[in-house]
Amino acid sequence: MASEWNDKRPMSPHLQIWRWHPAMASSILHRASAIICYIGLIKVAIGIALLTFKGKLPLEGLIFSPLGAIGLFVFLWAFIFMAMAQLRHAIWDKGAMLKPELNNALSYVMIAVSVIAAAILTLIASGVL
Repeated sequence: MASEWNDKRPMSPHLQIWRWHPAMASSILHRASAIICYIGLIKVAIGIALLTFKGKLPLEGLIFSPLGAIGLFVFLWAFIFMAMAQLRHAIWDKGAMLKPELNNALSYVMIAVSVIAAAILTLIASGVL
């Protein structure tokens, strides 16, 4: 079969053909944030169940440590970014912001706002602010 292929173009696109752009990065981050949210929500559900049965959180010292703050930041970032990506899809469904320049700008804004908002919320939750 492969010997019959006489087209000089590759059979499927790959990273050597596609040039990275913000919309592509935000699409990949959207998928990653969904996975992070699922894992985080499963951990929260297990924590609430254990808190209900035992009256105390397991690894409480770890949760309220700097490592726990990093985990909280990642979870908050993923949740905020995923919410913004869903909002972007709603905007696209209306037929707006489909031009590549606007789409790339929106991707930059989504990434920046989600990081800043997650950092502020983490600092508030940690008691720093």
